[in-house]
Amino acid sequence: MDEKRLESFEKMLCAVQKEYSDVQAKMEKLKGEGKVKSATYRQLMGRKMTYQSMLALYEIYGLTEK
Repeated sequence: MDEKRLESFEKMLCAVQKEYSDVQAKMEKLKGEGKVKSATYRQLMGRKMTYQSMLALYEIYGLTEK
């Protein structure tokens, strides 16, 4: 049970880190196009903040490396 739980945690952590990177890349692209006031950019900003909070919690509890 513990190994399966750890494996699930690791998958989730990787997914959150990947999604955070993907969102950042999409935001940079939109920023380069001058679309920082678009609805898409603002939605991405909300997602980025959510993932950033999750990653900060992982770091606080020593579950990730700095």
